[in-house]
Amino acid sequence: MDAFQGILKFVLNQKTVIGYSFMALLTVGGERLFSLVAFKCPCSTENVVYGLVFLFAPAWVLLILGFFLNNRSWRLFTGCCVNPRKIFPRGHSCRFFYVLGQITLSSLVAPTMWLSVALLNGTFYECAMSGTRSPKLLRLICKDKPKECWNELHKVSCGKTSMTSTDSEELKLSLQAQSQILGWFLICSAAFFSLLTTCYARCRSKVSHLQRSFWKTYAQKEKEQLENTLLDYAKKLSERNLKCFFENKRPDVFPLPTFAAWEAASELHSFHQGRQHYSTLHRVVEDGLELSPQEEETTLGLADTAHNV
Repeated sequence: MDAFQGILKFVLNQKTVIGYSFMALLTVGGERLFSLVAFKCPCSTENVVYGLVFLFAPAWVLLILGFFLNNRSWRLFTGCCVNPRKIFPRGHSCRFFYVLGQITLSSLVAPTMWLSVALLNGTFYECAMSGTRSPKLLRLICKDKPKECWNELHKVSCGKTSMTSTDSEELKLSLQAQSQILGWFLICSAAFFSLLTTCYARCRSKVSHLQRSFWKTYAQKEKEQLENTLLDYAKKLSERNLKCFFENKRPDVFPLPTFAAWEAASELHSFHQGRQHYSTLHRVVEDGLELSPQEEETTLGLADTAHNV
């Protein structure tokens, strides 16, 4: 039992690394599946569009999914059209761009993995570059190659050129080498940028390393207990309503947070050194609701809208 608990604790402590490793495996598997099953280079003047679509379209879809599946995206944008002060609060107007940058960086992980794996494989890049009509690129690719290279480069991926098999194979290897160089350049750049942003964030941190660890642990435990509490209260409220409906009687008072409290607890958290609040919910519980007149008016308007719905 102790060994199992030790393994479970290790997995929980390393869940970020394990998550990224699992994402990398899925990316490699997905790229191989695309290359073997779906990808068929047309070996025509459409090579450029076809290759670039397979290279960048999945990355774009993964980026959109990253925004869509990130909980902070919805906390940031929910209700922002009704109450713009939620994303541009007084005294923290730049907070929106800071949080949006964090969301964007976390959403870029999967697309970067896809591009890196696709470039290291070289299939998509080879197809795209073989269809280029740019004189500069053709001069670079076909340097020291037969004249047929200028007119038949788009057929290299299919091996249907009039060039010798040796020249054709050299062109394919050259394009794949370029793709792999770009892939490693992207990986090294992403790793360096990740290290740079992490170091900058730690250097600008308002809390110590130990307090940050406590903050992270508290946030995780609060999230787990909040989900359980939401389920528990939703179950109790639904049971009360169903019982009163079928027994045809008036319901008892059921304590729930006010509309303003829901709004305040849904805001993104901003740490202040003067007050040790480790989450928005913690701040609301400790300090209560502190609404400005404009925010009170907006809250009342939202409450009226919710009541009408």
